[in-house]
Amino acid sequence: MKKSDSIFLVFVVMLSMILAAFAVQPVAAEGPVELQYWLWDSNQLPAYQACAAAFTKANPDITINITQQGWGSYWDGLTIGFASGAAPDVFTDNISKYPEFLNLDLLLDIEPYVTRDSIDTSVYLVDPELWAKDGKRYGLPKDWDTIAVFYNAEMFEAAGIDPAIMETWTWNPEDGGTFQETVAKLTLDNQGRNGLDPDFDKDNVVQWGFVAGAGDPGTGGQTEWSSFAASTGFSLTDGPWTTTFHYDDPRVADTLQWWADLHLVHGFAPGSESLSGADNKAILQAKKAAMTTDGSWQIGNLTTTSTFKVGIGKLPAGPEGVKSPINGLSDAIWAGTQYPEEAWKWVSYLASADCANIVGEYGVVFPAIQSGVDKAIAKHAADGVDVSAFTDEAAAEDGTYLLPMTDHGSEVYNLVAPVLQNIFDGSAKAADVLPELNEQINALF
Repeated sequence: MKKSDSIFLVFVVMLSMILAAFAVQPVAAEGPVELQYWLWDSNQLPAYQACAAAFTKANPDITINITQQGWGSYWDGLTIGFASGAAPDVFTDNISKYPEFLNLDLLLDIEPYVTRDSIDTSVYLVDPELWAKDGKRYGLPKDWDTIAVFYNAEMFEAAGIDPAIMETWTWNPEDGGTFQETVAKLTLDNQGRNGLDPDFDKDNVVQWGFVAGAGDPGTGGQTEWSSFAASTGFSLTDGPWTTTFHYDDPRVADTLQWWADLHLVHGFAPGSESLSGADNKAILQAKKAAMTTDGSWQIGNLTTTSTFKVGIGKLPAGPEGVKSPINGLSDAIWAGTQYPEEAWKWVSYLASADCANIVGEYGVVFPAIQSGVDKAIAKHAADGVDVSAFTDEAAAEDGTYLLPMTDHGSEVYNLVAPVLQNIFDGSAKAADVLPELNEQINALF
């Protein structure tokens, strides 16, 4: 969010609190209830519509009206909803947004319900305590995701590259290792020369070996450079609710400079001009790039909507091995809902094995309960898609780490975004600008 967005969010929350003072307080529903439920991922909509149908069948007096909006519109809509008193009763929450909502008292504490109904939080594959603080709880895990490499199998074959290389390939920030060598071999100029050819023309590339932009400032480059930096032993923060960032660590500077130099120096990846109006997935699906990194939530989308065979491979091993961020979502109840009991019934169902199994059968995400994961794996296997790159990373000892979960999320975003973009565009060197950025971030705390 922009700085103005953050200020506006504080304003609208204050306004909603004033309005709430004059509003009718929540009471137990005496008749049929329609709950409003929001999510942002269109790929997941059918799965959760199926969960809603099953829930209403078991709870005939409660119907679920689901609204799906794109990522940006989703969060803007929530802000407006909080201000007007028309926010959804239940909405999908993200770990990067959660602290700000929590600090503004927008989320209902569900710990009393969890205790009353004896919910077994040990069944979740994601730490349920990520959604708890100071003895209160604001969500239950619903899914998890890791990052891997999606690639154009036809381009690999044309380049004579065996995808098995992904089982053993390596990366380092000095020369990129065998990962960069593979990227170079997959990059072609307009004369058909690849990036390993001494006559390769980096200014006239028709096929990039790899595509990824500057990275999401709010998540520390979750689907882009985060895993590469982590594979050097680097950690952006000290864990949930930390008050210290580490953008001044030379390892992240080296990683980000290597990341930018893939296109600035080598021409193996597109720069901002080529990415304008498109994202990594669009470049890959347009057959302009051979590989990208993305999350497991994109498995179904990329393997079913691409006009070529999409393969999935492991991230390259850095100096400290293969590392992937592991993330997950929950469903939050708006503190202003008029139907807290009914909203809790829906949230507890969303976090149950029954819903997890339905979602797993659709194969859009990996649910937070093992039976749902098993069904998702079976669905992908039936479709001929090997998803072991994601599941192996999740299962590996010390193979995953958490994304930043801190206060001041919007302010951190505003500080990091232009710096990352300047590094990516070549107007700044990572080692020169990251220490000052780190001072500015840590001063927020």
